[in-house]
Amino acid sequence: GTHIDPTARVDAGARIGAAVTIGARASVGPGCVLFDHVVLGEDSSLIANVTIYAGCRLGARVLVHAGAVIGADGFGFAPDAGRWVKIPQSGSVVIGDDVEVGANTTIDRGALDDTVIGSGVKLDNQIQIGHNVHVGADTVIAACAGVAGSAHIGSGCRIGGGSGIVGHIEIADGVEVSPFTMVTRPIRAAVKVTGYMPSQAHDQFLRNAAHMRHLARLVERIEELEARLAALESGRADGAAPTGIKGD
Repeated sequence: GTHIDPTARVDAGARIGAAVTIGARASVGPGCVLFDHVVLGEDSSLIANVTIYAGCRLGARVLVHAGAVIGADGFGFAPDAGRWVKIPQSGSVVIGDDVEVGANTTIDRGALDDTVIGSGVKLDNQIQIGHNVHVGADTVIAACAGVAGSAHIGSGCRIGGGSGIVGHIEIADGVEVSPFTMVTRPIRAAVKVTGYMPSQAHDQFLRNAAHMRHLARLVERIEELEARLAALESGRADGAAPTGIKGD
């Protein structure tokens, strides 16, 4: 049956177990806090000191490791006359079946719509998932990655540790992101992406980044120039005027 540690706090409006079968083998460990209207599916387990804010819904066979926080307010503020005004975060967090959430990982509630973690997703330790993010089924995200608000990550993706994904972009199904990669643009095909540079002055970084975008073409031009130079030098070695250059 369901186990709730005596040190856990479960508000009266929360229910443990599936929507129909209340209390079916769910486990709530020591120090956990579940606020009003939380739903925890059957066979799910909260290890210890897990906090789930009001209205969040977790599916069946979900495992949440110690210290995770699900449903905290997203980082939403608007400037007003020189000060920051908090934007209400009225959405929730919806987590599918067979999901694992690592220790000290945080999943923010949506601002308007819900933050959604698809079935089969595996999240490592110390990951930040921003408000209104959607993570597709069976995607895995390694430790210390950060996903900014309203990013949509497809199904079956592999996101490396320490990666950063900016907000409001879409990543296709099956994408692989190498560790410490910064994803700043949509990825519309199932490719592997890698991108990182050592720290440097900001202006210098912008100039170098602009050149890096055209690096392949620059290499082609250098190869073309080297081939033309080799042809010129070969012509001089043979004592003949190189093609296109008249002799004296």
